[in-house]
Amino acid sequence: MQAASCANPPQSAAAHETTSCKIHQIYYSEATRASLDPGFIPLDNSSNERPDWREYWPIRRYLLESDLDPQCYYGFFSPKFRQKTKLEATAVRAFIRQQARGADVVAFSPYFDQMALSLNIMEQAVRSHGECLETLSQCADLLAPGFKIDSVTTSSNTIFCNFFAAKPAFWREWLAQCERIYRLAEEAATPLGSQLNRTAPHGGGTAPLKVFVIERVATLILWSQPRWVARCYDPALLPPSPAPLAAALSIADLTVLDALKLAYERSGLERFLVLYGQLRGRFIERRVPQQSVPPGSR
Repeated sequence: MQAASCANPPQSAAAHETTSCKIHQIYYSEATRASLDPGFIPLDNSSNERPDWREYWPIRRYLLESDLDPQCYYGFFSPKFRQKTKLEATAVRAFIRQQARGADVVAFSPYFDQMALSLNIMEQAVRSHGECLETLSQCADLLAPGFKIDSVTTSSNTIFCNFFAAKPAFWREWLAQCERIYRLAEEAATPLGSQLNRTAPHGGGTAPLKVFVIERVATLILWSQPRWVARCYDPALLPPSPAPLAAALSIADLTVLDALKLAYERSGLERFLVLYGQLRGRFIERRVPQQSVPPGSR
């Protein structure tokens, strides 16, 4: 399996001071620019030429047009990064420095409840964005051959909101996989391409389904390509999703669920997965019967 793990935040920012990182934060207007963390590099998307692609559009443009330092960590965060993670730029840079030795990807993903309560990131998408199982299954099979709706992802490889920093080698792979989705949606010449352009529920509104697929590409790469080393800021220390069920379950409950998935992933023993399913059902039934768990991932 992939070399990935969750780690505690650094006790000191002194280590690895020479680690280079360029973390950008996207803005859409002067109002959103004023709200950015001054420790990040502003990334201008005020022209917003393709709002249907959300943050993928400015990230794509940057990666296609820029010369990247192979040893530098790059990141592209939405304006809501601090709201969703409670992390400031200083903490982000310090954690990257701490993990710099050997890490290709450093993640800052919130929503531990969504990681633990969903068997995998595509099951979570189906719960969050409506009846899109067939479309998401086809995309997963395209981007991560062998991935099925009963595959397992964990806190060690799940990334929401594209909240990660990575070296250019990983970004090149990420862009190549995203471009497969981009071409399908832009051409809309197949049933899958057309489905990617349809709107899906998201919080109180909607967004194109292709956006939610793009947000899961990093996880699918980590799941399917063992060569990438990922280190994750402990998601249990970051905010949960806005879902009511997130507030009803304890960190202990979520940790047990995630630990069972990790045990299954590392051992392949079916009993861990069976116990996971039993406990998840009991937790949900006990806390909030018949409650759905949308993540509010933007």
